[in-house]
Amino acid sequence: MANTNDLLNRINKKYSSMSKGQKLLATYITDNYDKAVFLTAAKMGDIVGVSESTVVRFAMCLDYKGYPEFQKALEELVRNKLNSVQRMEVTYGRISQSEILENVLQSDADKLKTTLEKIDHNAFELAVDTILTARNIYIVGIRSCAPLASFLSFYLNLMFDNVRLLHTNSSSEIFEQMVRIGEEDVIIGISFPRYSMRTLKALEFANNRSAKVITITDSIHSPMNLYSSCNLIADSDMASIVDSLVAPLSVINALIVALCMKKQKEVAKTLTTLEEIWDEYQVYENDEIDVIDDSIKIHYAKLEEMDHE
Repeated sequence: MANTNDLLNRINKKYSSMSKGQKLLATYITDNYDKAVFLTAAKMGDIVGVSESTVVRFAMCLDYKGYPEFQKALEELVRNKLNSVQRMEVTYGRISQSEILENVLQSDADKLKTTLEKIDHNAFELAVDTILTARNIYIVGIRSCAPLASFLSFYLNLMFDNVRLLHTNSSSEIFEQMVRIGEEDVIIGISFPRYSMRTLKALEFANNRSAKVITITDSIHSPMNLYSSCNLIADSDMASIVDSLVAPLSVINALIVALCMKKQKEVAKTLTTLEEIWDEYQVYENDEIDVIDDSIKIHYAKLEEMDHE
């Protein structure tokens, strides 16, 4: 589809030649697209007062191959328009309590599959090379995308000493943290519906200063791609109580692993140092104070023995 209004454009173009039943469907969809997106062809027909076959013919009249492709066009239209209350109503309306676990896991598995099928491998390799050669690496993710940004930042910090996770309490704070960004730097923006205007503004700011922009988002039509030269597309669920970010996290995992493979020696050295620090300070052992104290005493006892020798 050319843009998120493609479906409405098709309806407007074909409206004058539609049958009476098709015009009823066109009016209903135009006024209630946020509800229509979750209806089967039969259910939509019941609501509008036409047959299921009329709904299917309506979809084909708009030059879609069938109802499933038409429904995808509806999803694109409402992707960034559902509010949280609507998401909750829709989710509880279509999934019973006993089906939640199976439905959610299956949905996430489907998104991983479709992400793998359509992700741009050349864009992925370009992202890896761009990060490797950047003077500074900026990362921004707002609201539900903040954990993804934090996760990526944590692992990149094991490989690079020039990683800057942008803290996003206000727009002005973002710009203050990016004031020195330039053409040798890269910013990674993570955003999914409903898209963050602060993230978009950060990418615009970086682009205006000739920095390289990498986006991790859900669609080639995402506004995040306006300023990006490298787009990593991962499916997310825009119609649930919580945002499903399993596929984006998987793409981020792949990015981290690819970077690790490019910097094996540096990563191995960092991890060796960290293992020594973790062992010395009992980071991954029992947190009980007495146990730590005993370990410290043993450590100092060994040092004293060495001194006496």
